[in-house]
Amino acid sequence: MATDTHPLSLPPDLIRLGAAPAGKDAAIREAAQLLIAAGCIDPAYADSMIRRESVANTFLGHGVAIPHGMVDDRNLVRRNGIAILQVPGGVVWNEGQTARLVVAIAAQSDAHIAILRRLTRLMQDEQRLGALFTTSDPADLVAALSDESAMPVAPVSEAGDLAESFEWVVDYPTGLHARPAAAWVEAARAAAGRVRIRHGGEVADGKTLVALLQLGLRPGDRITVSADGADARAVLNRLRATITGLSAREKADAAAAARKAKAVVQGWTPPAAAGGTNGGRDMPVVAGIGASPGLAIGPVHVMPKADLTVPDRPAPLLEGGNRLHEALNLTRQQLKALADDTARRLGPAEAGIFAAQAELLNDTDLITLACQLMVEGHGPGWSWNEAVERSAATLAANPNPVLAARAADLRDVGRRVLTRIDPDLRGGSIRDLPDSPCILVADDLSPSDTAALDMGRVIGLATAQGGPTSHTAILARTLGLPAMVAGGGALTGLANGTTAILDGQSGRLYLDPSDADLAAAHGWIEEQRVKKAQQEERRGLPARTRDGHTVEIGANVNRPDQVAMALSQGAEGVGLMRTEFLFLERGDAPGEEEQYETYRAMLEALDGRPLIVRALDIGGDKQVPHLHLPHEENPFLGVRGARLLLRHPELLEPQLRALYRAAKGAKPGALLIMFPMITTLREIETLRDVCDRIRAELDAPEVPLGIMVEVPAAAIQADVLARHVDFFSIGTNDLTQYALAIDRQHPELAAEADSLHPSVLRLIRMTVDGAEKHGRWVGVCGGIAGDPFGAALLAGLGVRELSMTPRDIPGVKDRLRDSDLAGLRDLARRALDCESSDEVRALDGGAS
Repeated sequence: MATDTHPLSLPPDLIRLGAAPAGKDAAIREAAQLLIAAGCIDPAYADSMIRRESVANTFLGHGVAIPHGMVDDRNLVRRNGIAILQVPGGVVWNEGQTARLVVAIAAQSDAHIAILRRLTRLMQDEQRLGALFTTSDPADLVAALSDESAMPVAPVSEAGDLAESFEWVVDYPTGLHARPAAAWVEAARAAAGRVRIRHGGEVADGKTLVALLQLGLRPGDRITVSADGADARAVLNRLRATITGLSAREKADAAAAARKAKAVVQGWTPPAAAGGTNGGRDMPVVAGIGASPGLAIGPVHVMPKADLTVPDRPAPLLEGGNRLHEALNLTRQQLKALADDTARRLGPAEAGIFAAQAELLNDTDLITLACQLMVEGHGPGWSWNEAVERSAATLAANPNPVLAARAADLRDVGRRVLTRIDPDLRGGSIRDLPDSPCILVADDLSPSDTAALDMGRVIGLATAQGGPTSHTAILARTLGLPAMVAGGGALTGLANGTTAILDGQSGRLYLDPSDADLAAAHGWIEEQRVKKAQQEERRGLPARTRDGHTVEIGANVNRPDQVAMALSQGAEGVGLMRTEFLFLERGDAPGEEEQYETYRAMLEALDGRPLIVRALDIGGDKQVPHLHLPHEENPFLGVRGARLLLRHPELLEPQLRALYRAAKGAKPGALLIMFPMITTLREIETLRDVCDRIRAELDAPEVPLGIMVEVPAAAIQADVLARHVDFFSIGTNDLTQYALAIDRQHPELAAEADSLHPSVLRLIRMTVDGAEKHGRWVGVCGGIAGDPFGAALLAGLGVRELSMTPRDIPGVKDRLRDSDLAGLRDLARRALDCESSDEVRALDGGAS
């Protein structure tokens, strides 16, 4: 038996033009006969190709079918080859599918991947493909499908620069990593033609994130960025602006990281190492790399290693493709929700981790490989997992540790997609933890798992793999969770329940500590607690100016378990609970009971402090696939927010019932409800009628009802709307977007969507003036509320309540406490007179 694994060849004697088979089986056998005659396959392989049709659809699309044998019958392939049967009149493959090119494949390995790539590309060139259906020259088919033309990457001789180009020397301190690379790709994807990034002899498609990362660009590397097509020069101008525009931020992030590294608390020293007594013994220790400073004492809980075996369950190609497509879309929505949540809890830099992960799902090579494996006969789950593992292995082999760490991100996002394809593959969960606090030990932990850790049950983190630059380590530092990485296999061999002391500064896990060790560690923790309490005491003070004016400070919080951290940062309540997160990270809508339990738990966690709940706000950039809402060409100007709620009572009414039920057990006035994207008085009146009806049905107490001011129409008519609501909350992000006509996610314009633009500030002032006519208060829960200078401006404009990411609270409170109301009002007056946001920002001189 031959074992030829060379690339597939296409001699003319393996092409038959003008065929007219009686049906699909006849077409397969006729093509197989060409392979038999050429010595490529055993005659029995023709039967295997027929059997394949009963378990998978080999119709690739656009008039092309690719029959091949069962995976188990590869031993019947004598040597690799393909045969082409041209059927100008077409042959019915399956219902509604007509094949005009039957490309029969015989391959013992993955040698036919190049042919499949070529076919998928040909399908995008309908004119050329149509010509192949009727050509009378076999050479046309040879040129289109020969090994040489089918190579997915251009030969070195053809891998030069494109028509227009510029050079740039990488000045990002950590090289090109996932977050800036995602911005490059976003800018490049707007190009009509090709975009190429070259470093020496290595070339990458500028529209593909994984390919860019695999270049392994380091500081000082010289690259050439080139493009072709009619818009090449404009594309390069845009790319240059994106690439160089990120330099300042990358340098600032690196400098901030360096400052944090210098400012971390000194690690703990065991008594024996410090020259003290330790019962005459040294503690066993597992050494790794410090990832996040701090000390944790508790039992070890070892998370079982996720040795995932993905079963290969073949499915019809159309069904498998649909499942993969749906899984990718659902995962993109899930990552968008996770990024949004992380941005508000931890900050935009940390949220960028998940935005970059989402970009990995747009990698054409990754998706193409998965589709090719499905075409080969593998199941969608197995094919996707195999494609991810191959790409991740390439990334992991990169000598740059920052880029090698991105393999974990690819596997993380890959696992999310996989569990959408096959829910049975969810496996163990980080939620499967002991009830008492523990030090979580794992082979590795994904960034999304780290971001979702229950801080009440996990007091420290130790992983066998990973590095200090991994996204998991970054998130652990942001969360203030002591962590070590790269502890090796000794970690995962520990027994559950083993008492340990984790030092995240030195990267050591001390095992079975003595009483003296524990006493010393507890003493060190108490010293740090006292220092932290002194810091938090100032956070807990109200945001009261020097002359006695108080601004209420709330936190943007989405789940009950996030409340404790917000309160520790000085929050006086929750100024914005985004209920869309109850809908986004799942495959179905939560019912009334589930929502009620969440709202009740949130109120209990706040213990009488105010909770402002925003009714479901979807549409625009927040889509929920499982709700199957109609597609809109311009969703930001379509059915979103209140417009959507009024059109879907099945979403609105269960939520209101759950909220009013929660209000019955809460302190009077603790719960407030506000509705998003209000533009007209009629919307307010209709929503109030629904609320009154549901409240009466439940015999529930009255709840203050407010609206979000997010569009200029609401700000301009604030004096009218204020008669019918109890309060306003301004969403400055959306208000800025609509006032300046700039999509805040636009890759070129997003930086210009500045909420400190004088026109936005004037709309805020109009809202405050309109509210004051009827004795209503105005809050702000948008981005500038968490900026100390922005908060000072808002207070000067008359805003009474500010809600922000919890970690922004201390800085905002300090700024307001160091100000006086007269100075804040003067600052606001000067800002309103400015002509640009740059002029406004120039007013920032510290305390006002």
